[in-house]
Amino acid sequence: MTEQNSTVTLADTTANPAPLGLLGFGMTTILLNLHNAGFIGLDTMILGMGIFIGGIAQVIAGAMEWKKKNTFGTTAFTLYGFFWLSLVALLVMPKLGLGEAASPVSMGFYLALWGLFTACMFVGTLKLSRALQTVFLSLTVLFFLLAYADFTGGSKILAGYEGLFCGLSAFYAAVAQILNELYGRKVLPL
Repeated sequence: MTEQNSTVTLADTTANPAPLGLLGFGMTTILLNLHNAGFIGLDTMILGMGIFIGGIAQVIAGAMEWKKKNTFGTTAFTLYGFFWLSLVALLVMPKLGLGEAASPVSMGFYLALWGLFTACMFVGTLKLSRALQTVFLSLTVLFFLLAYADFTGGSKILAGYEGLFCGLSAFYAAVAQILNELYGRKVLPL
């Protein structure tokens, strides 16, 4: 009797989670940077978006990317989702009596570390689309501008405008992926 080996290959029929993660990031980034640019206050609308859309939606997208065996997408969406959750925690915890508010210097280091991580992720996008290169490069610049403002006590208005560009670039990349998939052709370039 001969033993036969057979291989079963399963096709991945799951949806692309990247638009969910990019929209979670992009929409929340736009709203926070409307605040940084001086257009709106920092209120519960931004905090709620930070928890649920920037935070939880991106973590879900990261888990979905894990299922697709996409290390880059898993790492990016999961960590940036937790970035938003940690940022909201840093703002809300002191108001709840759960520790002292972060000093500008400690916030500067927090943002600079995120800038360093994002710069490393930008290098990964050099193997991906121009749209993602734009998102990650502009996010790197945004983190360093925000860190600089915290370290020097300067204004965040310039960072706010740059952050609006960053958020809009993520929004564009998400919509382009959705429309290109729906129409089965390049509707918007990536």
